[in-house]
Amino acid sequence: MKINDYEIKAGAVLRDANLQRADLHEADLQGANLRRASLRRANLRDADLREADLHGADLQGANLQGADLYGANLRWINLQGADLRDADLHGADLCWANLRDADLREADLYGADLRWTNLQGVDLRGADLRWTNLQGAGLQGANLQGADLDFSCWPLWCGSLSVKLDIKQKRQLLYHLLSVASEFKTPKLLKEANKLHRVKTGECKVLK
Repeated sequence: MKINDYEIKAGAVLRDANLQRADLHEADLQGANLRRASLRRANLRDADLREADLHGADLQGANLQGADLYGANLRWINLQGADLRDADLHGADLCWANLRDADLREADLYGADLRWTNLQGVDLRGADLRWTNLQGAGLQGANLQGADLDFSCWPLWCGSLSVKLDIKQKRQLLYHLLSVASEFKTPKLLKEANKLHRVKTGECKVLK
């Protein structure tokens, strides 16, 4: 596949390339060097970007629905407003990335590095966030309802105060709070905290 003068294939060197609005649907870009490339509003639906280097690239408004970004370098990338539904971001490095208002419903972010990532207004409903590092991530207005947060590193700063959570996630946070702050325990709060899914499976003890 060729877009203008660029050959699009696995391992391609496309550093600083201008690929705005390019149609790269199902393109094989595994291991490609796309550092600082401009891919605004490009169609990368179902593209193979495994372990690609997209450090500092601009993908604002791009379509990455179903794309495979397993282990990709996405540091400082601009994905504002991008469509990443069902995308595979397993183990991807998203430190300092801008994902503001992006759609990440049902995305696989297992083990992803999301430190200092801008996740304001992001739709993460149903996403797999197990083992993710959310240290310093901005989650204002983000919707995490139905997302799996087991073993994730939750940020305890003002950037996570207005996040939207479901009842399961609220019980997780409540359980952890009451396990270290016995002075806040009330029968009502204990009842809710002990509905934690890991209490039901016997992995966590019943709080008293």
